[in-house]
Amino acid sequence: MQGLTREQRERYQRNILLPGVGSEGQEKLLRSRVLVVGAGGLGSPVAYYLAAAGVGRLGLVDADVVDLSNLQRQILHRTGDVGRPKVESARDKLVALNPDVQVEVFLERLSAASAVSLIEGYDIVVDCTDNFATRFLLNETCLRLGKPFIYGGVLAFAGQVMTVVPGAGPCLRCIFPREPDPHVPGCAELGVLGAVPGVIGTIQATEAIKYLLGLGDLLVGRLLTYDALSMTFLEVSVGRDPGCPACSQEMR
Repeated sequence: MQGLTREQRERYQRNILLPGVGSEGQEKLLRSRVLVVGAGGLGSPVAYYLAAAGVGRLGLVDADVVDLSNLQRQILHRTGDVGRPKVESARDKLVALNPDVQVEVFLERLSAASAVSLIEGYDIVVDCTDNFATRFLLNETCLRLGKPFIYGGVLAFAGQVMTVVPGAGPCLRCIFPREPDPHVPGCAELGVLGAVPGVIGTIQATEAIKYLLGLGDLLVGRLLTYDALSMTFLEVSVGRDPGCPACSQEMR
């Protein structure tokens, strides 16, 4: 990339002013590639803030269509988008926000057959899914490919975030060794306050931008939890599990 254009310098001025970012950091963001798995409650703020920041290539993976019940929290979508594939609705909003960003859409569910081919072309993955089967697949594929990924989860009035960097700290299965009982109620049964995924997704986007720029301390080995009712954050230190079924081989 041959430097920033005048329009880009104006668009990203507040980024460029930051210590440790500058024009060089902004150019780095414009060369960066982030895969967002899920274009719903978490994926909406994640994708919006990454696009606004000038991440040059965003991949969106989601097989669902927009439902009226999504609109209470999934801010990428509008009433007129009901019935449309979420990835297509999301792409329209992101390109309208920032034409610098190339948005690639994958109208499919992440699967064991597609995970490697989807993930290998990106620098980092953001987990905006709503089930542990997909999260574990993301965790193990990213470990195998040496790609960092940012886990996020929400339920009712609470949420949590952790960043997984292969070889640098615990993976998701170090702290969640098994999938929860499938009969345990989730957001569809218990609900979720619409602003909670906004808070968690914004933190995920911040972690992704910090990783891409090499700034600050990531949530590696630190599970950050959020309680909206008490308006408190709690950080739990977590270590690698020597018997982890996903990353123990890397530890030897």
